[in-house]
Amino acid sequence: MEFILEAAAQLFDRDGLAATTNHIAERAGVSIGTVYQYFPNKQALLYALALRHVEATRARLTVVLAELRSREPPFADTMAVLATEVAALHHDRPRLHALMHRHAPRVPAGLAVLGALTDRLIAEVAHHLRRCGRGDADATVTAATLVHALDAQLHHVLLDRSDQVDRLVTLALAITDAERPD
Repeated sequence: MEFILEAAAQLFDRDGLAATTNHIAERAGVSIGTVYQYFPNKQALLYALALRHVEATRARLTVVLAELRSREPPFADTMAVLATEVAALHHDRPRLHALMHRHAPRVPAGLAVLGALTDRLIAEVAHHLRRCGRGDADATVTAATLVHALDAQLHHVLLDRSDQVDRLVTLALAITDAERPD
């Protein structure tokens, strides 16, 4: 099944929604029946790719977040590490990432997985805001603003930009500075 997903990833990144299950089967070197045995349509393929991406992101960020907790760098450095890691997870195949973000089916199980990852990131960013004295009265709200703003930048503005990490860190610091009392 993984080879079908890889073929789908390659073709979605190259052709966008014009990729067909027939093309995916051909690229994977299997019959269309084999593709349909696992995936009833290309939306199911896109959904499976999105779940695979979220799981890879969760696994990588689990390691990075543990490292940040152990090192406790300054907040700007913390955001630079997070931005670098998240950008790296989105840099490869930018067209596929945009397609998954905009067109992968939104089903309860997938939304729960994505929501859990988002909640974890918000909690971790809130922890680092508090640790670095940058959290306002409610660091969780600032963290949520930050996580969702960076997510929007990654998925709508900066997917194929080489300078995205610096822009993400600048945005993160601007948001946290705006939330600090004078």
